[in-house]
Amino acid sequence: MVRCLVTGATGYLGGRLVPRLLAEGHQVRCLVRDPGKLRDVPWAKRVEVVRGDVLDPDSLAEAMRDVDVVHYLVHSLNSPDFVDADRRAAENTARAAEDAGVGRIVYLGGLHPARGRLSPHLASRKQVGDTFLASRVPTVVLKAAVIIGSGSASFEMLRYLTERLPVMVTPRWVHSRVQPIAVRDVLRYLVQAITLPKDTNRSFDIGGPEVLTYLDMMHRYARAAGLPRRRVLPVPLLTPRLSSHWVNVITPVPRSIASPLIESLVHDVVCRENDLCALLPGPQIGYDRAVELALNRVRDTDVETRWSNASLPGAPSDPLPSDPEWSGGSSYTDIRTHLTGATPEQLWRVVEGIGGENGWYSFPLAWAVRGWADRLVGGVGLRRGRRDPGRLQVGEALDWWRVEEIERGVLLRLRAEMRVPGKAWLELRVQPLVDGSARYLQRAVFVPRGLVGHLYWFAVWPFHGIVFGGMVGNIAAAAGAANAEDRRASGWTPPPPRSAEQAPGRSPVKPS
Repeated sequence: MVRCLVTGATGYLGGRLVPRLLAEGHQVRCLVRDPGKLRDVPWAKRVEVVRGDVLDPDSLAEAMRDVDVVHYLVHSLNSPDFVDADRRAAENTARAAEDAGVGRIVYLGGLHPARGRLSPHLASRKQVGDTFLASRVPTVVLKAAVIIGSGSASFEMLRYLTERLPVMVTPRWVHSRVQPIAVRDVLRYLVQAITLPKDTNRSFDIGGPEVLTYLDMMHRYARAAGLPRRRVLPVPLLTPRLSSHWVNVITPVPRSIASPLIESLVHDVVCRENDLCALLPGPQIGYDRAVELALNRVRDTDVETRWSNASLPGAPSDPLPSDPEWSGGSSYTDIRTHLTGATPEQLWRVVEGIGGENGWYSFPLAWAVRGWADRLVGGVGLRRGRRDPGRLQVGEALDWWRVEEIERGVLLRLRAEMRVPGKAWLELRVQPLVDGSARYLQRAVFVPRGLVGHLYWFAVWPFHGIVFGGMVGNIAAAAGAANAEDRRASGWTPPPPRSAEQAPGRSPVKPS
């Protein structure tokens, strides 16, 4: 067992590294500026959380106490003076680690060419690594290029650019050679670096099994995501600075992060050595599978990349609480709730009985027209109905939906099988309340495929208030009617109204 301090535990990689370290049986302490950001992670109660900041030397002393290994995963790209901030943070950390007698620092830096002028981002990463290597604490510096995984800033730029632009105006840097690496391989190296010989003090290049251009990565991303091949119009005069403005318009990745990353893409970033593969052998994940895992296209049970409220199968993975808001890909949701006067059982009968002859409780003509339109383009329409009027099973057809998940009495999840440029789900939930009644929760989710998918969502969005709004109200009303019917059938009658003399808290009124 090793005692590990993870800095940057509220970040993309830190939030995925911690559960890996715990799974290996290590003790983990997390240094964070805001402990509240770790409140909802599933492993929060299994780690020690220390409030502190790598820019505050005093807070580092307590954090380093009795620590064997420091995993340093901090960077300051959001700050305009990130070069100076990262330098001071590294110097503070190295000094505190020396004073505390830490046995090893493990730092994830950036892969960079051996010669030539580096971008500020890569130069800063190199400077941080050199600071640790020059300290009295043995250090392992892992140098990676583009990390392929949902939540990685480089991958998110790739995702949004490819999905939203069927025709792309591309600068020269899309032809730079890159050796991308799957996030799972990065995490494996970060964990296994603990086992290297104690006197190891050097950097290692880490990369996946393929060398690609950024353009190759976009084309292969499109194929993995089921998108048509992207058309490319090269524009040699599109500089990195102009490109960062362009990326800021097209993607939700903030320009403060996108700009330094794009400036780094002018370099070829290819491993010059693969020594770590021999020291820490293991299978490497290829680019295509890494993309499929990031898109949640294949079964994946790795705890470090999925949030406890796992997203819909086939949809982008729900981000971890530590992931940036702009990560995870594009999806649109329509969420509505309604209180009912019914019991959870009565509301569930309405939910499970939806569709077929019972209809969809909202604007029947709109549903019928959409069904006819779907059949005209070769879809299933509404003709399939349902097998049983009152009970559903996982996997069976329900009009143009397929029952994907059912937790009887609680959840019904339907996956759309109509012809749409994307994937769609409808979730219907029953939430019991303390007074014996129930709340109805309804969530429609649409994951667009390409630009057409985004346009489709906005085209149908005006009708959602009518269709989904009417649906939630009518389902609640139907459950209330079922409640009233059940009471009448049981012979229940409401109590007679009280007179003024019988009203609680009042004195009887006496005649004068």
